[in-house]
Amino acid sequence: MNSNAELLRQLKIDKSHKDAPHHDGRGHKGLLIAAIAILVLAVIGAGAWFLLAHRAVEVRTATAVAPSSGTADAGAVLQATGYVTARRQATVSAQITGTLTEVLIEEGDRVRKGQVLARLEDNALRASLDAARANAAAARAGVVQTQAQLDQSLRDADRAEALVGRGLVSKQLAEQARTQGNTYRAQLNTSRRQADAAQAQVGVGQVNLDYTVVRAPFDGVITDKAAQVGEIVSPLSAGGGFTRTGVGTIVDMDSLEIDVDVNEAFIGRVKSDMPAEAVLDAYPDWKIPAHVIAIVPAADRGKATVKVRVAIEVKDPRIVPDMGVRVSFLERRAPVQAAAVAGVLVPSGAIVRRDDHDVVFTVADGKAVRHAVTPGAPASADLRLVTEGVQAGDTVIDTPPSNLADGSAVRIAPSTP
Repeated sequence: MNSNAELLRQLKIDKSHKDAPHHDGRGHKGLLIAAIAILVLAVIGAGAWFLLAHRAVEVRTATAVAPSSGTADAGAVLQATGYVTARRQATVSAQITGTLTEVLIEEGDRVRKGQVLARLEDNALRASLDAARANAAAARAGVVQTQAQLDQSLRDADRAEALVGRGLVSKQLAEQARTQGNTYRAQLNTSRRQADAAQAQVGVGQVNLDYTVVRAPFDGVITDKAAQVGEIVSPLSAGGGFTRTGVGTIVDMDSLEIDVDVNEAFIGRVKSDMPAEAVLDAYPDWKIPAHVIAIVPAADRGKATVKVRVAIEVKDPRIVPDMGVRVSFLERRAPVQAAAVAGVLVPSGAIVRRDDHDVVFTVADGKAVRHAVTPGAPASADLRLVTEGVQAGDTVIDTPPSNLADGSAVRIAPSTP
């Protein structure tokens, strides 16, 4: 009996092993759902971070200006525009027609009066000069020969007259000897004149040879090089475009002045020697002291203007001919200003601390660019001087937000009216 009962217990199904697989399946499903949820949240978070990180930050901007800019023209009674002109300039050319063998100038070169600018081919003229010198030497030799003949003839005449007194020769022979001496004297004068003419031909040949060397007529700067080696230059235009009429243009930079056209309705406000202030279009922050030279007594009927010549009181290599300029005519001469302060002015709020450094953010291509700066003294309640790190004309961000970083996309806020 006991053995039968033991066999029946071994054949009984154990339900605990049946339920175990069902319990393990539910656990794996829950873990899968949790992993998917975490992944979705991570994707959402990454997308939100990407959108926030690349969203353009709205900022207010200002323009960095030089300390001297933005000032008004104190005492200006009239403004006019014009151009810088040179009162002394020349297109240098050869005085004879010839082929260039050397051109010794380039645009921008400074030259001195008498400096050689170019040379022409001179073989023929040099040969002519040598021939003239040879003729002059021959003429001088002829003078010496005639002088010797004259001296001999005069001695012969003196001896003949002495013999006449002693009755040894006839008076006719003595007269003929004296006549021969006078003839040699006349020939000597002729030989001397011929020698002078031959020497003059040497001078002509030397002048023609010198014409093959082109020299600077005055001190100045070369502004245009008009010919090259191998080209033919001539003082007269030969037409057809094959002959150059000039080698280059030289400008005396000390003769620069300003020509402005003033409306004839306001010309009465301008007086001779009136103080003025000039501002070049190329350097709008640089004010140049000037004064009126003269009012040209002629009006332009088409433009209804009168030309006024204005002297520039400061000589500077930045001033070049044909630059555009604005002239302010002043009631009184402006006081001499102190030397310009280095640096630019920016809003005080544009300077912030980042990583223990003073920085300013500028805008370039729609992104913020961080610059380490060296602040100077406050220029006013709203402006502060920055001596280095920012240039005049840069667009700086006023009061940058704390989350603004180098390279952040920015959007300039519209200005309020």
